[in-house]
Amino acid sequence: MTEVQFADFMKLDIRVGTIVTAQPFPEARKPAFKLDIDFGGDIGIRKSSAQITVHYDCDQLIGRQVLAVVNFPPRQIGPFMSEVLTLGVPDANGEVVLIQPSLDVPNGGRLY
Repeated sequence: MTEVQFADFMKLDIRVGTIVTAQPFPEARKPAFKLDIDFGGDIGIRKSSAQITVHYDCDQLIGRQVLAVVNFPPRQIGPFMSEVLTLGVPDANGEVVLIQPSLDVPNGGRLY
């Protein structure tokens, strides 16, 4: 593993947001959902493609707070433009489990 300086970590803008819509993304090569995430304030609502179909259904994602990198450039995923990278960690089988705060917090809060 390569060590990085704290200043490198600070370049990442990781924020908390609330999922306001979640839809199937059948055009994706791997099973995924299209998410609209509200980061509040100046950031507003951003779109994300997330490969989280094993542990989550669209209905149960609405209202869930998640963490995402909001300062990567947008990335084209098939016909969809993903604006943020929603963060997760692998379970024992390598499937994504979302990272979320343990308590409700204001949208837009920055990870530190």
